[in-house]
Amino acid sequence: MTDVAMSAAGPPDTRPFAVFEWLVALRNLRGRRSRHFVSAIAFFSFLGIMLGVATLIVVMSVMNGFRTELLDKIIGINGHMFLQPVERPLTDFDDVVTRVAKVPGVTIVMPIVESPAGVSSPFNQSGALVRGVRESDLKRLPGIAGNVKLGTLDGFDQAGGVAIGQRLADILGLRIGDKLTILTAKGAQTPFGVAPRVKSYPVVAIFQIGMSEFDSTFVYLPLAEAQLFFNKEGEATLIEGFVTTPDDMDAIRERIDAAMGRPMILTDWTERNKTYFDALNVERNVMFMILTMIVIVAALNIISGLIMLVKDKSPDIAILRTMGATRGAIMRIFLITGTVIGTVGIFAGFWLGLAFAKNVENIRQFLNWLMSTDFFPSELYFLSRLPSTVDARDVAAVVVTAFILAVLATLYPSWRAANLDPVEALRYE
Repeated sequence: MTDVAMSAAGPPDTRPFAVFEWLVALRNLRGRRSRHFVSAIAFFSFLGIMLGVATLIVVMSVMNGFRTELLDKIIGINGHMFLQPVERPLTDFDDVVTRVAKVPGVTIVMPIVESPAGVSSPFNQSGALVRGVRESDLKRLPGIAGNVKLGTLDGFDQAGGVAIGQRLADILGLRIGDKLTILTAKGAQTPFGVAPRVKSYPVVAIFQIGMSEFDSTFVYLPLAEAQLFFNKEGEATLIEGFVTTPDDMDAIRERIDAAMGRPMILTDWTERNKTYFDALNVERNVMFMILTMIVIVAALNIISGLIMLVKDKSPDIAILRTMGATRGAIMRIFLITGTVIGTVGIFAGFWLGLAFAKNVENIRQFLNWLMSTDFFPSELYFLSRLPSTVDARDVAAVVVTAFILAVLATLYPSWRAANLDPVEALRYE
């Protein structure tokens, strides 16, 4: 009697997935001493499933990290909604701000004077987006609050200076107390036309948002000073607002429209950044489908491994059938064998993927040090670090998808084993 037959000796329990089925299935994974090929295929199938699941978890976490980080940076400094005047200038911005601020769900509302301008120092020059805001509003901006690295925003309105991003300060070679010169083509009206306006302001604060595009672009002026500089005395160019749940802007939009009290155009962050975030979602979904191919290849390894196992165990299967094992029992034995390979691989890939996803920035820094290079330059990716956010729903989707593929991969070999003819299998034994 063979080893497999011996492990099933005695009256077998005919219940589905009985103990003897599990014992035989697990014993099959070891293979015979003289034939290690089947065990090798099982090992590589396990390795493929593990790496596929781990890769999917890491990539999806990094993609989620990109979206979360960019969303936080973009709407943390640009706001969730924007109210722009139509028909007449926004001279009644205080009244509009008061009304909109009372809408449930609105957290911050502030008037802004905004205009592109040229900025320069004795060492360099660049373009910038100059924003005039009140000190109290600037301190409440999610992207600015807590991110001031040098100087202070205290007394910002009275200081008559500017707050600039760290990257812009580096480009222009400026530090706290140095003069930043702002140039705009929309200056004073003269008999010869509009004359450019140039004025220098001391740098009173340097902030670092963590997104290089913003850190090199934004310049903040006191609201009153910006109104004078851009010929907007007594008015604002737009009103910017923040809400508690930016993903539910549609639910709060009607209430904001009713509270404005004057003709204005309301746009939100989803409209302004729709193309950008749609592209991120498409890329994320495509990456998921492409990387799922790794798991599919590993599942094909399970199929080939089980087919080889069925061929290797044909005499044992025949003996089990002659001892009373049903076709269903044989099918379940090989179903268990393949599923165990897939499940163990998924479990190992799950923990490996989580370990990498949680430490992806540390791994990047180590590789940078080891290779003496930068694998994630901030000037190209607009972020100062490699983000990673583990989403439980994505992890569950990866695990469930891999498990379904692993189970499906076992069906044909198991069916083939169940339909093996015992007489033919034992003919030459």
